[in-house]
Amino acid sequence: MKRIVLFGYRGTGKTAIGTVLAQKLGVPFLDTDALVEQQAGRTIPEIFRDSGEAGFRAREREAVSGLPDRDAIIATGGGVVMDPANMEHLRKESVCVLLSADPNVIGHRLAHAPRPALTSLSPTDEITAMLKHRRPAYAAAADFCIDTGRTTAGEAAEKILTLLGAGSIPDTARHTAARWFAATPLPAPEKEELERKLLGPGYDPQTRFLGVAGWPCGHSKSPVLFNRLFEHYRLNCHYTRFEAPEIGPVMEMARLISAKGLSVTIPFKQDVMSYLDEIDEAAQKIGAVNTVVFACGRAYGWNTDWIGIRKPLAHLSGSRAVLLGAGGVAAAAAYALRDLDMEIIILNRTPEKARALAERTGCRFGAWDDFDRTNPDLVVNATSIGMQPDTGSPLRDDQLKKEMTVCDLVYTPPVTSLIAAARKAGCTTILGTETFVYQAQEQFRLFFGIDVPDTTIREILA
Repeated sequence: MKRIVLFGYRGTGKTAIGTVLAQKLGVPFLDTDALVEQQAGRTIPEIFRDSGEAGFRAREREAVSGLPDRDAIIATGGGVVMDPANMEHLRKESVCVLLSADPNVIGHRLAHAPRPALTSLSPTDEITAMLKHRRPAYAAAADFCIDTGRTTAGEAAEKILTLLGAGSIPDTARHTAARWFAATPLPAPEKEELERKLLGPGYDPQTRFLGVAGWPCGHSKSPVLFNRLFEHYRLNCHYTRFEAPEIGPVMEMARLISAKGLSVTIPFKQDVMSYLDEIDEAAQKIGAVNTVVFACGRAYGWNTDWIGIRKPLAHLSGSRAVLLGAGGVAAAAAYALRDLDMEIIILNRTPEKARALAERTGCRFGAWDDFDRTNPDLVVNATSIGMQPDTGSPLRDDQLKKEMTVCDLVYTPPVTSLIAAARKAGCTTILGTETFVYQAQEQFRLFFGIDVPDTTIREILA
């Protein structure tokens, strides 16, 4: 059998439930906290006292790295999810179950637990604060969720066994999903693969589904990238395309098949926000979501576009920048450039849209024809000009000066007309594939808690 890994805050029942599961399945039970104490020859409070939290986390990382790959039930410490190295080890060939409970229930269970405080807050306030802080990591860790607030260890173990046998997608939902995807523009090979994973003989009920949501999204490189990453990290997941003219049916289908997450692209980055339960602060300020994580019946929204834009431009902090465009991608770019303390002017064919985005982001704005008076260090193209079918350039060749750095956020094709002209003019150029690499890297961390080296993503995309 695969490993079953139990995640969750202290007091959610990982040890008690894990012990019952191990007995029922006839496999070893391992508790990472107990392993740390055994290997250190000291209790966890003593490790915290002598070495602090950093010393404990180092020992925890060592214990996690030595766990067996199969045939075991593993209970983890409450903070293990915060370390991407731990998640890479724990998610491999594993079924990951998040245990949760109301903070008041957890507080009652921990009232007499001899563990050091992690903050200066009261016990109840600390639990609430730590749960909020760890929420993204817990969502990333969850393949399945069990609320243990009102269950015995035996009852929770039975629920987990049911999920292992039947998964979280009813048979009727699998057939409905298969028909829905068959009616979309999915390429025939992808339709066949998806139908096999949904309904094929001997399908795995534990397989989790993810996908890119857009209209159209046939050009997206995400399915190839993520499915290769699933193979690399040995994750039981499949990534497809949710291609439909409206976001409502996409979100309905994603929930129907208990999707793990969605990459959201044009034209849904704003529309999807009304379907989410919680939205990250950066995404709220940008006004667009490109990443949705589903966990424990809730949908969480994030924007990783701005991170993908920021990373390759970090060395240009403080520059004068012209941002071309005023849509959702431009909003993410403005947020990234502001985070790098740049002086920004937004230009758009429709000045009113440039004004609206500028007022929202604290930038200057102008008409498209104002470009020649801006003298920028950096030009960022956040329009769709350069992407099929409009493969032209947003700027004339004579507007490009060798002192400029030109970043085109269009990544299909990798070398756009703008990039080709900028190279000819002697400009420093940054391809849209760079921003795609870094936003996908952050997206994978939100989906699974794992930090993928950018070199790995580049190798897959090459």
